[in-house]
Formats: sequence, structure tokens, C-alpha cells
Amino acid sequence: MKKIYVMLLGLIFVQIYAQKNEEAERKSMINKELLKYSKMVDYNVNPNTLNYDLRYQRLELDLDPAQQFVSGTVTSHFVPNQNISSIYFDLSDALTVSEVKYHGAILPFTQLATKELKIDFPAVIPSSSLDSLSIKYSGAPDTGGSAGDAFTVSTQNGTPVLYTLSEPYGAQEWFPTKQSLNDKIEKVDLKINTPSQYNVASNGKLYSETLLPGNRKLTFWQTNYPIPAYLIALGITNYTKLNDTMGSPAFPFVNYLYPSTTSNSTVMSNIEWTKTAMNTFEQYFGPYPYRNEKYGHMQFGWGGGMEHATMSSMGSWGRGIIAHELAHQWFGDKVTCGAWNDIWLNEGFATFGEHLANEKLLMTNSQFMSYLSSEMNYITSSSGGSVYVSDTNLGNTGAIFSGRLSYSKGGYVVRMIKWILGDDVFYSALKDYHSRPELAYGYAKTADLKNSLLISTGKDFTEFFNDWIYGQGHPTYQIRWNQTSDQMLRFKVSQTTSHSSVNFFEMPLPIKVNGTGGQVAYLVLNHTTKNQNFAEQISFPVASVQFNYENQILQRNSSVTKDTSILAVNDTTKDAVKIYPNPVKEKMSVSGIHKDTVYEIFSMDGKMIKTGTYSSGKKIDVYTLTKGVYLLKIENQNLKFIKE
Repeated sequence: MKKIYVMLLGLIFVQIYAQKNEEAERKSMINKELLKYSKMVDYNVNPNTLNYDLRYQRLELDLDPAQQFVSGTVTSHFVPNQNISSIYFDLSDALTVSEVKYHGAILPFTQLATKELKIDFPAVIPSSSLDSLSIKYSGAPDTGGSAGDAFTVSTQNGTPVLYTLSEPYGAQEWFPTKQSLNDKIEKVDLKINTPSQYNVASNGKLYSETLLPGNRKLTFWQTNYPIPAYLIALGITNYTKLNDTMGSPAFPFVNYLYPSTTSNSTVMSNIEWTKTAMNTFEQYFGPYPYRNEKYGHMQFGWGGGMEHATMSSMGSWGRGIIAHELAHQWFGDKVTCGAWNDIWLNEGFATFGEHLANEKLLMTNSQFMSYLSSEMNYITSSSGGSVYVSDTNLGNTGAIFSGRLSYSKGGYVVRMIKWILGDDVFYSALKDYHSRPELAYGYAKTADLKNSLLISTGKDFTEFFNDWIYGQGHPTYQIRWNQTSDQMLRFKVSQTTSHSSVNFFEMPLPIKVNGTGGQVAYLVLNHTTKNQNFAEQISFPVASVQFNYENQILQRNSSVTKDTSILAVNDTTKDAVKIYPNPVKEKMSVSGIHKDTVYEIFSMDGKMIKTGTYSSGKKIDVYTLTKGVYLLKIENQNLKFIKE
């Protein structure tokens, strides 16, 4: 027994160490991302590029991972949205354009110190007409400063390696393109000419590798999914290529690794685990968005990861990092934040992907609760700071890519939305969000998510977003309870907030009631006003009350105390509004309503089905409704019920 006991202690230590190592690795990833984002500029949109839609780009580049140099030709197909006589591309002035060809003719152009290329046409190009031109250029992409690490040459185990990382404005450092977050490129070809000993990894599908004279090789990748410029990426070195499949039905799972990495059993095991993570994410998020091409990883020199569409660039191989970058394929890649103010839509949802992987695959329940407690302590370690990035902070990389706010608090906000809606409705709403025609493979802002949730669930999250996204800080609750002689469990709930921007956080409060005989009851207190009273019928003697028993909501240092001064006096309290029975076949009642109140019933697609006036003691007839899930809107609350 002693030997087994020692072994068990060892296993527990390993689990705790692994969990802490994952957390440290993620914090390291965020810190390194802050460095790479040092090239951020303080605008979201280049107004000079708003007059056309960039449809297609073909990058034909000569690259050698031993040289900080790029040369080649980029062909762009575009459609003006108004009559234009000139066109602008984002392009670093460290690169030299030698020629612009248009319909076989040479066009005049100007390179600007604002990292723009202006091209003048011989005649006006009419609106809505598809046209194209080719730009021939070369040069040594900048390193450091505003250029950051967009185009990096280095070595791995003595072998040259080249990799790109363009978020947010680094694409212009190595090819002419359009970077504003309002236009995705529908199709991209990458035809990369390199010394023949190297392999090239990139977005999309590998169409060919062709040996050329002079010990050269031409590698052709193509992606046919709309992509923002910052997610186009390359990795070039003597990669070991691993071709596999994942998912059901199967699609390609492709990994390009440094040769030395393939002998690391932990890394290889974690890469194999990606298949399990993919299956889980497809279950909860919906089908992988790039099934017609691939998913995979290309190794690069950064210690974290970057969610390049169809092929994440990886410098760390922990399962938390793998889950984070995989979740980005839905949230950040398929649906991309429409402004850097809304970066939490990328990073918060990817962090929630870590939550999901930890909850379902990587941790026991107690470990997951410990992980959530750690996240909560980190988020609430400071009293202020908003998830949404104000315009005045767009030049502050620490505010935009804040590990505490954009990542951790953003992820916890998503968890709280799940708590409010319930798992089934929440995951269904997530699938709706990234599948809406106006958002899928496009851009979204915070208001778009809020509107999508309203359509999917009937729940208006305006107040919630005002508090948790645009507002700052967090609540602290003081919960007092007593069970009176009539077996009613009575609560008085007060709240303080850590920052003046939010006067009061409206939230449904999770309560677990423990009986003296081991009985358990779960309650939800719909906390809508300060110093609010609640009364709940409990059929057993209560021994204790737990608040936030599964860390469902963000709070700090809240207290739960038994207070015998809370008695069954004339109840001017506002009971929690509830529906019963639920599920319902014919008629249902609503508790907590003390006066005639207008109600509305909505289907889950947001269509109003029925309206009327509810009176205390009366019932709402739902007999004519078809079977399914509905929302009853009453007293500014949305209550889900199931019609049997």
C-alpha cells in the first residue's frame, strides 16, 4: 500500500506540474505575442484602399531561408466599388518596386513613405468591373522596429529557416496587399521558388512541387477560402513532412516539423492529440471551417503559436497552445474581428477553446475548477480595464493584446454567456454565429455577436455587454441567507463593484444548497437590483449554501453567511421569476409576477409566436405550439421553456 500511495502522490504531482506548466506556457505565449505586436499602428483602416475589393492574389516569389531578401511578382485581381483612376496597395518602402504591368503595358507608380504604393491608370476604371495588374518588386524586409518579425530568417539546428508572422500589419513588410480589416481575399496562390533542399509550408492545399534547373524547386500552395492578409504565411526550411488525416469524414492533417522535433515523443504525442481536440471542437463548435483543404502545423521560431488559416505556426507544443490555435480556426480565421478594438472576438473565443479542451479532455473536474480559479484571480487582480479596446488605446499594444483582458477576461465572458444560456442553447448559438452569411469567412464586431445571440436565443445581451465588454472591473457579492420555519430559504444579496464605470452587474447567480442529510438543490437567483431579496421553497433542512460553485461567473472575494435576522416578514421582496411546469404540455404558470404583465413568446429563430397579458394565478396556454424550445419574454427577462 505504501508503494501505491507513493505512486499516487507522484501522479498527483505530475498532474499539478503539468497544469502549472501549461498555464506558464500560455502566459509566455501571450508575452511573446505582445512583442511581435510591437509593429502595431494606431489605425484600423487605410482609407486609400477602401475604393476596391481585392479578389485574388498570386504571389510568385524567389526566397532563400539563408537570406533576408524577397523578390518576385504579385498579381492582384480587384473590383472597384466606384470609378477609379488610381489604386493603392499597402507595401513597405524598404522594398523596391521595379515595374507595374497592366494589360501588357507599364504603368507609372509612386512609393510613399507611408508604406503605400500608388499606381495611376491610363484611363478611369469603371465601378464593378473585374481588373488586374502585376507588381514586380524586391528588397530586404525590415526587421525590428515597426516591422517586427513579419519576415524572419534564422536557423534551427544549424539549418537556415524563414518564417512569416504578419499580424496585425506585417503583410506589407513582404508583399503588396490590402491590410484593412474590411476586405478578405477570396483566393490566394503562393508559388515559391527556393533552393531544392528546402520544403515550403503555407496556407491551403499543396498542388505541386516541381524540381527546376539550377537546384531549385517550385512549390505551389493555393487556398480558396477568403483570408485576411495577416493570416497569409510561409515557413521554409528542411522540414520533415508528415501527411495524415483527421476528422470524420476524413480530411488532411499535415505537419511540417524541424527534423529534430520528430524524435521528441511528447511533442509527437501532443500533435497526435490534435485529432482528439478536432473531434471535440467539431462537436461543440461545428464542422472545421477549412475541411476542403487541411489543418496542420508548421514549426517556426517563436515560443508561442499563430493561427494562420489551415496551418498554425507553432513554436510551443503544449496541448493548451494547440487547442488555442485550433479554436482560432473558427474564431479569428473564419470569423475575424472587424477592428482591433474587437480583438477579444479572436482571443477571447480562442481562450474559451482552452476552457473547452481542459474541461472535456485534459483535466479532472477539480483541476478544471482550479484552472478557472487561477484565471479568475488573474482577471480580477486589477480593479479596472475593459475587454473592448477604446480608440484612444489603439496605439497601446499592451491594451490591445492584454493577456488579462483580451485573452483571459474575454474567455471568461464567453463562459458567462454559456452560463446564462445553458450549454445546449449556447453551443447552438455559437454555430449560428460563425455560419451567418454576413459573417462567415468575413469580419465581425462586438455588436454583430450581440445581434447574432439575440436572433439565435431571443436574449438581449445589451446590458451584459455594456457591463462586461465595454465596462470595467468586476463585482463582489455579499450573500446572506436563512431558512425560516415555513421551509422557505430566504436570501438578501448586495453587490459592490471594483470600478465606477459599472454601477451594477446584472447576473443570474449560481447557488448550491446542501441539506443536513446530504440533499442537494441548485438555484439561480436572477440578480437585477441592489440589495435584492429572494425566497425559494426548499423541502429539506439546509446546512450550508455555496455561491458560484463551479466558477460560472466572474467575481472576487464574495461572501456567503447565514443571517438569522432574515425572517419571513411581509414579503415585499421580488422573488425570482420562474416557469412551471417545464417542460410543459398545455398550460404553464409564472411565479414571481405580482401584477398584470405583458408577455411575448418567441421561437428560437427570433420570431414572435404569441403575445398576451399574464395575471397572477392565471396560466398561459401553449397547447397550440409545436414541440420544441421557446423563449418567454416577461418582466424584461427571457425564460427558456420546452413544449412537449
